[in-house]
Amino acid sequence: MAEINVAEIKPVGEFGSKAWCEACAAYGVRLLEEGDLPSDLNWGFSEIYTHPPARLLTDGREQAAYYIMVKDGEISGGDGAPDECRALPGFHVELQWAAICNQSAAKYGREGQRQRSLDEQAMYKAIEEYVGRPNPLDFKPRPKAVWPPAVGAALSKGGEEGGGLHNIAASLQAPSPEFAEFPTTELRVPVFTAMSEDQKQTFLQMLAVST
Repeated sequence: MAEINVAEIKPVGEFGSKAWCEACAAYGVRLLEEGDLPSDLNWGFSEIYTHPPARLLTDGREQAAYYIMVKDGEISGGDGAPDECRALPGFHVELQWAAICNQSAAKYGREGQRQRSLDEQAMYKAIEEYVGRPNPLDFKPRPKAVWPPAVGAALSKGGEEGGGLHNIAASLQAPSPEFAEFPTTELRVPVFTAMSEDQKQTFLQMLAVST
C-alpha cells in the first residue's frame, strides 16, 4: 500500500462533521492495517464531541463522533461511537466540541502536543476563575487509557515529520467560522483571558457553560 503523503491531503469538512469523522476513521483503519498488530488484540478508540453546531447534525445524524476498533481480528471504524467499540479497552473521550475544535487543526509532534495541553489547561483555569466554580465544563472521570505499543506506533507513524493520525486529521479539517475572531495561541487554542466580554459569553455558550 502506498505511503500516506499528508502534504497532499485536503480538507473534507469541519471538525466533527460526518465527512471529517468518516475520513479520520478511514485513515485510522488504514494506519492500523499497515501496522504490526498482535493477532489477539482487542482495542477501541472513540471521540464524542458534545454540543456541536446544529449544522453538523443533519439528515438524522445524532452525534458528532468517530471511532476505530480492533476486535476478533478485524479492524473497522467510521462515523459515530458504537457501544461495541466503547466497551473495549483503549482510548475513549467525550467532551464539548468547542473545547478542542480549533486547536485540532494545528499540526505538531510530541512537543507540540505537550504545549497544546499546557495551553488548554490555561484556558480551562481561566474559565474556572471567570465563572467562579471548579470544573465548569463538567468533565467526568475517564476510563484509564490503554495504548498498546503496536497501536501507538501505527497511529503515530511519522508524527515528528508531519505524519500520524493527528496530523492527518488536522489536514482533513476545514475552518469553523465561530473561531475566526477569537484570540488564540500559536497552536490555535482559544485564549480566554484575551477575549472581549462578548467573545467570552459567546465561547461559554458554545461550551454549554452557565455563568
